[in-house]
Formats: sequence, C-alpha cells, structure tokens
Amino acid sequence: MGLVLLVNALFMVVSVFVSAINGFDTGFSPLLLSAVITATIGSFPYIFVQATGDVAIKEGYVIVVLSWAISCLFGMLPYLLWGGEFSLIDAWYESVSGYTTTGGTILTNVEGLPKSLLFWRASTHWIGGMGVVLFMLLILPEVSSVRLKLSKIEISPLSQDYYRFRAKETVRVIAYVYFGLTVLEVICLCIAGMSFFDAVCTSFATTATGGFSTRNANIAYYDSVWIESIIVLFMCLSAMHFGMIFLFVSGRSSALFRSPITRFYLLTILVASMLVSVNLWMSGTYNTIGESFRHGVFQTVSLITTTGFATTDSSAWPSFTILILTYMMIQCGCSGSTTGGIKSDRALIAWLSIRAQLTKRLHPKSVVPVRIGGQTVDPEVVSGANLFIVLYLACFLVCAIILSLDKIELLDAVSASAAHLGNVGPGFGNLGSMENYNALSGVSKFVLSVEMIMGRIEIFGFFLLFGSRK
Repeated sequence: MGLVLLVNALFMVVSVFVSAINGFDTGFSPLLLSAVITATIGSFPYIFVQATGDVAIKEGYVIVVLSWAISCLFGMLPYLLWGGEFSLIDAWYESVSGYTTTGGTILTNVEGLPKSLLFWRASTHWIGGMGVVLFMLLILPEVSSVRLKLSKIEISPLSQDYYRFRAKETVRVIAYVYFGLTVLEVICLCIAGMSFFDAVCTSFATTATGGFSTRNANIAYYDSVWIESIIVLFMCLSAMHFGMIFLFVSGRSSALFRSPITRFYLLTILVASMLVSVNLWMSGTYNTIGESFRHGVFQTVSLITTTGFATTDSSAWPSFTILILTYMMIQCGCSGSTTGGIKSDRALIAWLSIRAQLTKRLHPKSVVPVRIGGQTVDPEVVSGANLFIVLYLACFLVCAIILSLDKIELLDAVSASAAHLGNVGPGFGNLGSMENYNALSGVSKFVLSVEMIMGRIEIFGFFLLFGSRK
C-alpha cells in the first residue's frame, strides 16, 4: 500500500510540472504539498514494516480494497488544499469518482480549475482505469509470489479465463494495450483539431472509460463529428478484452472478433444505437435522422462502455430511449477491460442459462449445458455469474432506496444508483449528462462514493473483505 501511495505521488509530481509549464498556476502549491505528504507517508512502510515473502488470500483482499481506499483518500488532498468548490465530502466524492473511473462530478464550473488540477483530475482516471494495484504490480519483481496472488485478486476472475498468458505477463499485456490506446487516441484527437492538453486529458478519460472532461459542456463543446467519431471508436475498444486486443494486434490470434462475447457486445451496441436513434427521430427530438444517429450512437456507446461523455442532454429524451440507456448502464462492456457494470460476459451467460433452463423444463431428463462458442461453460462459472448479477441488482436497489429516503426524486435516485454502481457517471432527470451532483446532501454523496468503490472492485471483493472470518 506504501508503493501505491508512491505511484500516486509520482502523478502528483507530473501535475506540478504541468502547473510550472502553465506559468505556475494556482494548483502548484496544493499539488506540490500533496505530493510531499503522499510520498512521505508512502515511504513509511518501507521504514517501519518488515518485508514479507507471501500474503494470505484474506490479506490480499485487504491490500486491494485498502489500496483503492487510500488512493481516494490521498487523491482528494489537491482538491481540499486548492479550495474553490471543494468541501471535504465534495473532494472525497470527486476523488473516488476519478479513481473508480465513474466520471460523476460535483463541479458546476469545470473550466474554473487550473490546468494542473484538471490534469490531476484526469490522471486519477488513468491510474484507476488500469487499476492502482496493477500499477504497483508493474513495479514488483516478476518472481514475487505477492505479485502473483494480488494479480489474481485485482483482475476479474471472469476475465482471467480469456487471458492466454502466464500470470506475470498478464499485467504487462494490460499495460501495453492501455498505454497504446491512450497514445493513439491523443494523436488522432490532435489531428482532428483538439488542443494537445485537452487531447491528453480526454484520452486519459476515454481509455479509462471514465468521462471527466476539461469543458463545462463536455464533448458538446467541440461540436465536431470527427472528434466524436474518434472518441466513439476508442470507447468501444477500451471496453473490449485487453488480452484479446493484444493478441489481435500482435497477429497471434484473430479471436477478438470471433469471440461470441465480443460479438454479443457489439451486437448490443448496434441494436441499442438503432433503437435509440430511430426513436429520437420519430419522436421529433431532433429534426434530421443524421442528427438523431449522431447523438443516439454517441450516448449509447458512452453509457455501455461506462465512459459517461456527453454531446447533448439525454435527460430530455423520450422514456423509451431512457429505458434502453438504463439497460446499457447495467450490462456495460466486456471483462478484461476498464469498464464497470455486470459485464457483457455475465449478461450473455445469464441469457444462455435462462435458455438452458427453459429447455430443461421441456425435457426434464436431458442434460443441457451452457455453451459459448461451442465450448461448455463450467457450471461454477455459470452459477457465479448469476449470483453476481443477483447481488449486483440487490446492491443497486438498496442504494436507490437509501437515496430516495434522502428526498431525491425516483428517476434521479434509480439512475444515480445504476450510474455509480456501474461506474458510468451521469444519470437522468436532474442528474443528467449535462448536470452534476453538487446539490445532493453529504449523506447521498457518501453513499454514492461507497457504491462506486463496490462497483470498481466488482462487489465480491468488497463483501469478502468484511464477510470472511478467516
């Protein structure tokens, strides 16, 4: 956990240099002091804690969960020291939203932040997208048994089945794809006319599927079809399995687009985009079918990939489109990516297991396994996926009820709960894509911050930490 803090301190130092480049803006002192505090406390374990050659599974979960928590805790320091709109709970919320790649914000004037703080804000997305623990694992020795155990805990068990690498290579593969997508998007956005600073911050948010923007109007500020198209492409890629992307790009396998899960994910985007766009056109929300498709496709991809970028206020859209987009917020992208939510993998397994059970009802004596791509899915994986979905929906419902008790309107409470558990960011109603969470009470902001952390570590890790006695 000390190493995790040192990684965060490094990005704070980079933000200090950004401040210096921009004439030592008002973020210089807060970021420098935050870097010193974080680095100092991060070095304490190296001085006072004896090194260990191994960790137990329970200890591993403690390290993973607390690494996320302390990153969020120290990540709020620059906001608190800078002041402005940031109270204690608001700084905490913004920090958690950044690291968990949720993208919800309390800021009413994003452009009022200095560039250094905007860069730090985007950096929390980029750190959290890959995972604070995975950044640490990049530094740990490859032969470390601690590295092996923590990688198995931090990386979703569902996505591990699709990696075709040794454990020590998996983290490096994720890093290659993550860094590569980020650099490539920066180049493309600059060519499309975006400034270099905005391109870097936007790419950090896109690759991490986060959604923090440097502009009050979000992506609508640029009003560019080319920029929106580039972002849509990279949002789609960032929500796919990184291991399969690596194999495809390196020419070692073409399984990426032959994968039933990838096809299911892309088919979901295609069908949902068509339904949303046609409904926007037929309802008269937009005057032309071209404009309807432009906004419909962008918002659909933005929500299913849990990025949360916006080109328009989707809260004013018809109820049918809001229902479709709400489902996108729950299903989300593929395992092995930076997205949150249930994941397309589990959604496909759930639909196939329902079909298998219906067949079993018609033929009681038959054995009907769940198959994906001609391969039988292990019954334990099926039951685990279904259990996760039930637990996910239960957490979503409980948090929505708590929010409604805080006198939040029904649509706002339900959409906010779904958006934060899925690490999506914007909801609907008064908490829509062009709004913010500033008006919520401190209690609601804290509940949503806990929900964001639960969603980022995929719920099981959160409950295992408190539920296991051994």
